[in-house]
Amino acid sequence: MISTLTIALLCGAAFLAGLVDAIVGGGGLIQLPAMLLLLKGTPVPTILGTGKVSSLMGTAAALRRYAGQVPLQWRAVGTAAAVAGLFSFLGARVVSMLPQELLPPLVLGLLVVIALYTFWRKDFGSLHAPRLTPSREMLYGVLIGSLIGFYDGFFGPGTGSFLLFAFVGLFGYDFITSSASAKLVNVATNLAALGYFAYTGQILWSVALPMAVSNILGSTLGAHLALRHGTGFVRGLFLVVVSAFIIKLSMQVFGG
Repeated sequence: MISTLTIALLCGAAFLAGLVDAIVGGGGLIQLPAMLLLLKGTPVPTILGTGKVSSLMGTAAALRRYAGQVPLQWRAVGTAAAVAGLFSFLGARVVSMLPQELLPPLVLGLLVVIALYTFWRKDFGSLHAPRLTPSREMLYGVLIGSLIGFYDGFFGPGTGSFLLFAFVGLFGYDFITSSASAKLVNVATNLAALGYFAYTGQILWSVALPMAVSNILGSTLGAHLALRHGTGFVRGLFLVVVSAFIIKLSMQVFGG
């Protein structure tokens, strides 16, 4: 039996995760550690499945907030979302088959590269200047969808940040458009992975539903802040969040 206090603490983590995720992605790196800490003894796939309910609801709420005000390249982003959903389902399928201790060093390396590049390129994500042809956007959409989609189904935390970086760095979108595009793809990955976890009975609904409500509230507030304060605010918070992730993962990887 999970206590009311535990659920309240998890809801707090879900709210903060939704707030951060709506703006720069990576809310899972707040929510997942809290769940692992507070739900000790629960199988990891069940924790991942429970978290997907919260993540899906919050991401969908943020997407709804963005969709009315940020124009999206539906052909390219939709392709990425469809492919990502398929590979996210596959990632969820194999989550218990590969050694998860290999993931933190890989994610740490990626985040260091992202942070250094963003610090170096002062105009990174400040201008919306798509640089790809429609056909090449489709190709990159398939590539991003397959790689990041599989990662989200398999593990998840940091997916939103990786998507945000991909849409800024590869497509040339600004941070606001990239945030909205990342939300569409992330909805697809969360939905697909959630489908697998629900089918296999790996969700604690008594925990998932109140966390989902909290995540929605945080995501709605986060999207509002991003739209109100613009790309400079999103870029600054992106660097803060990525730097925090690097510190956390460095402690985990090098501290054992």
